[in-house]
Amino acid sequence: MLRRLLAALTPALAGSAVLLVALSTTPTPAPAAAVRADNPHSAQSAAAARWLAGQLADGRLAGPFGGTDWGLTIDALIALEAAGTEPAAADAVADAVEANVDSYATGGDWAPDYLISGSMAKVLVAAVVAGRDPTSFGSHDMRARTLDLIRGADAGAVQGWIFDRYGDQPTQGGNLFAQSLAVLGLARSGGAPQPAVDFLVKQQCVAGGFRLNPATDGAACTSAPVASQVQDVDTTAMAVQALLAADAAGATGAKAAADAGIGWLLTQQKADGSFQGSMGTDYSNTNSTGLGGQALAAAGHIAEADRAADFVAAQQLTAAGGGAAAAHAGAIAYTPGSLADAISGGIAENETDQWRRATGQAALGLAKVSLAEIGTGGTEPTPTSTATPTPTGSASPTTSPTASPSPTATATPTGTATPTGTATPTGTATPSPTGPTSPAPTTWAPPPSGGGRLPTTGVDVTSIGAFGAVVMLAGAGLVVAGRRRREGA
Repeated sequence: MLRRLLAALTPALAGSAVLLVALSTTPTPAPAAAVRADNPHSAQSAAAARWLAGQLADGRLAGPFGGTDWGLTIDALIALEAAGTEPAAADAVADAVEANVDSYATGGDWAPDYLISGSMAKVLVAAVVAGRDPTSFGSHDMRARTLDLIRGADAGAVQGWIFDRYGDQPTQGGNLFAQSLAVLGLARSGGAPQPAVDFLVKQQCVAGGFRLNPATDGAACTSAPVASQVQDVDTTAMAVQALLAADAAGATGAKAAADAGIGWLLTQQKADGSFQGSMGTDYSNTNSTGLGGQALAAAGHIAEADRAADFVAAQQLTAAGGGAAAAHAGAIAYTPGSLADAISGGIAENETDQWRRATGQAALGLAKVSLAEIGTGGTEPTPTSTATPTPTGSASPTTSPTASPSPTATATPTGTATPTGTATPTGTATPSPTGPTSPAPTTWAPPPSGGGRLPTTGVDVTSIGAFGAVVMLAGAGLVVAGRRRREGA
């Protein structure tokens, strides 16, 4: 998945002729996770959290091109909360994220009216996981903002799909990481609208897995030729956990779909406990294994989840066996090959990004705490009556980041979504089918996300403003697309 994300980002950066600076966050600690008492991998989970905490600077993680990578930072927050062993670091991350919501979930200074679906949903999940009030996070009602991106009843086949939005115009639908994050965050903050759950269920393929990207017209996966149903472990693991959370919150049809997804995941686990990705990451890796194992644990398949954790733990550096990379004890390699290279030659500065991304997502497989339980201590916050607004037609829903988006080795979708029975939806959680009509999508290209700025070059920018605008609009869509692959972005 790392290759997928970088492949999407590289051409976008080149096309826009600007170096986008990743956004930063200031974390805040959250309640302890409902850590599994008999977890045989608790020591490894704690070691991974300790290493991640040591990588933070002001509650943030830097991206591969400098600046703060907010999607990656939220991944770290979720991993820290799942481990439950580094509360001060988790608090710092949550504070940072809360102080920089718009830098990540909107077009920032480039286009503050451009709302990024996957990032918006991921921030909602971050708020809930951190034990913060999702209706007042970063001076925003993140629940309402996410609901506003869900397409209304008039949207036809795409009803319930979360879309990016520019002003009052929906632009493009999020991938299934974004959809899963939205369902998860909404289910945990008062209930997920049934249409949003239904759209996610509709995207399940015949064998039970989920593909990363729905058809642009919202067609069901079952309507596509079986040969073209590229089912993805990371996406399926996220969808399953979101559906389990939705089921616990009272949604219909979610449990059966989650069970079918788990059935497919069980067929994908290898003899060594690992899982592989898809579309260029079709080899055993710790990111896919971490998410897959977390989903299995969420569904009660403990033996299989422990086997997945065994594979992840085998790729973790230790002080005694870390060789040239012993100083990075606790970090988790993306692949066995990466581990061998680090032990023999250490971890170069330009390789740290991959280790941060791999560790953040893989650590979820060690903690084996569902996304629906992380940060709750076993209870869900009680939503207020204003926490569940009815989405309007202009609020078309938006998916890393991915999240954390489909998850990449570097973009963690924020854990597994295993619901707790305490998340009771309110009657207003389901959008009104008779609400305002959804505006037609616009073809306007979103600006580069992440709140980056043009570098200072000493040139009078007014003389090249027109050229810069054209160039950046050309590459902007690819940048946002790359970011949305895992988050959610």
